[in-house]
Amino acid sequence: MDVQLLAVSRLQFAITAAFHMIFPAITVGLSLFLVFLYGAYLRTNKEIYLTTYHFWRNIFAVGFGIGVVAGIVMTFEFGLNWAAYANAVGPIVGVIISMEVVTAFFLEAGVMGVLLYGEGRVSKPVMFLANCMVALGTLLSTTWILSANSWMQTPAGYTLVNGQFRPTDWIVAIFNPSFAYRFPHVLLGVLLSASFVMTGTAAWYLLKRQHLEFARLTISLGLGVMSLLIPLQLYMGDTVASEMGQFQAPKLLALEGNWDSTNTGYNVFIIPNQDEQRNIVQVSIPCLGSIILNRDFTCSKPVPGLKQVPPALQPPMVLVFYGFRLMFYISILIFFAVASSLLLRLRGRLYTARWFHRFMLILFPVGILAVIGGWITAETGRQPYVVYGKLTTTAAVSPLAPGVVVASLSAFIVVYLALLTLYIAYLVRAIRRGPGDTPLLSPARITQDRPTIVSAVDAS
Repeated sequence: MDVQLLAVSRLQFAITAAFHMIFPAITVGLSLFLVFLYGAYLRTNKEIYLTTYHFWRNIFAVGFGIGVVAGIVMTFEFGLNWAAYANAVGPIVGVIISMEVVTAFFLEAGVMGVLLYGEGRVSKPVMFLANCMVALGTLLSTTWILSANSWMQTPAGYTLVNGQFRPTDWIVAIFNPSFAYRFPHVLLGVLLSASFVMTGTAAWYLLKRQHLEFARLTISLGLGVMSLLIPLQLYMGDTVASEMGQFQAPKLLALEGNWDSTNTGYNVFIIPNQDEQRNIVQVSIPCLGSIILNRDFTCSKPVPGLKQVPPALQPPMVLVFYGFRLMFYISILIFFAVASSLLLRLRGRLYTARWFHRFMLILFPVGILAVIGGWITAETGRQPYVVYGKLTTTAAVSPLAPGVVVASLSAFIVVYLALLTLYIAYLVRAIRRGPGDTPLLSPARITQDRPTIVSAVDAS
């Protein structure tokens, strides 16, 4: 196996996956917020709910479109860069991914036009139903993707025939051992991610003292969701780590950051040397590792080390360790933000505490970063396997010339940077213009006898 080919093929897919995940991290959560906002407008007929709905619908629509395109690219990469993998898992993973297309994409395609351009042309209950169907589509998409990926983490319900994984029990394959833990963990993560995008935007308006009614509703809604979900997410994160420790012990060992089983502390920073099987630098909080992992408050049980695993079967510690730490440290920030918001709300200062608004503005992207950190932990922690314990990554890659992969990787980086720059520019422009200024349909034209569709670009 050409080491360079494997490295660039993995890097290409990692960049594609990380870029793609930015958008579901925003849009899946936003789709549920849109249901709430339009439902609140339908029930109360208050204009502020409709104004807020219009603003976030625009953000959702653009992110959804880019996310779909990036996801299609990943599908092509399965067949082109990882042909051996596609051939081996196609009878199971290919079918599950196809179910996402048949259920989620078809549902979303059928009603997305109503959501974007139906206002003023269909009744309010039909508009609400369209929002519900789009949200259902995003949830179905998340379900199928997590099922496929979880099967790769904990394969089940199959038999091997001539190097192919053939299904023997679809229920067991779809609802494989890790799916029940990973699905709610990821779903909570994208909801929290969308909440941070909303609260960061609202914090900007509060700091600028603009669109205050919109800002108060948005920040209150976002922080309320965070307050409800962060305890659940902390519990689910701990549960996922515990359960995956049973199925993928090397991943759990790598994220703890120890080589030898002598440390009872919790590592907060390390510089590992995988070749020498040691940490060049290691900073730990005494006793905490024993408490978290072993539930031992006497500090007598050390945290196991990665040396227990043969070097050839070890995942890359640096990626697993810091992918997990990115999630964990962000969860601490979220907990602090939620606790602060509750105190400020009780004191009647939630909408006037400028230090808190600056803090929430800084935290705007942390939910997305946490989602990406989670995927880094999951995917690098599964190494050296692409289907854990059954198919190695080296056996899954296509036998391409490394130069060809490098060329396509370079092109992807340029295109993705351009798309990401354009999306960020759109977000900044939309936020500066403010809510109510750039609806996908011009309100003045909706009232005409023959309304005309106006795109977001035309409306700007």
